[in-house]
Amino acid sequence: MTNEKLLKSVSRLGFPMFEPSDEMDVNETLAEVVKSHDTRLWEGFPVLLANAFETYQFDTSQVEQHLSSEELKQYHRLLLLCASVYSHYHLSFSGMNKLVKDFSHQDKQTVAAWRNALAHNTPNVWTHENFDPERVKGLFKLYYEKKAEKDRRRKDRYDEFSLEYALSQVFSPKQKELFKKKLEGELLSKTEQEYYSRTVKKKVVALANSELHGLARKLLEH
Repeated sequence: MTNEKLLKSVSRLGFPMFEPSDEMDVNETLAEVVKSHDTRLWEGFPVLLANAFETYQFDTSQVEQHLSSEELKQYHRLLLLCASVYSHYHLSFSGMNKLVKDFSHQDKQTVAAWRNALAHNTPNVWTHENFDPERVKGLFKLYYEKKAEKDRRRKDRYDEFSLEYALSQVFSPKQKELFKKKLEGELLSKTEQEYYSRTVKKKVVALANSELHGLARKLLEH
């Protein structure tokens, strides 16, 4: 994997500043980040791994296949970094939980120490990598804020589609159009107003009836 392709691929996994690529092997990308010796990417590894978990393509054995014995040691340290960051923010990923099961007692002590270093912005605990705890947290906060916004937009789209579907079950296309125009305060023509009053309004009144709504909810529970 070329350096340019690597930078594009890590963007797909949520690391800012780089243009996305159309194709990416999640596990190869993580392995290339380990090999890169780029502190910026290493500090963003918790972001990359969190996004890799969401793709359901992450397989630690496949990552390891791309790494030498020395690189495997670095990869393990980056996993400890991820565990400390997720623990600091009280986050749980099923993929991380599986990895933690294989952590040694020493590993768990290291995670606890690094989590404490993150809480107090203590840089010297990171030894030769010289990771900056504030940068590590800053990158992860950026990811988390983007994820929250993405989840909010997804929910908004779901709510919109759900409402459109519900309206389509009750109103014909023309009736739905008049319903929305009335709701948004748009003026109706005389013909539209007559049709609204004669047909659409009756359905609106029925939908607004709390007893009918309660009965409908009960039916759905059975």
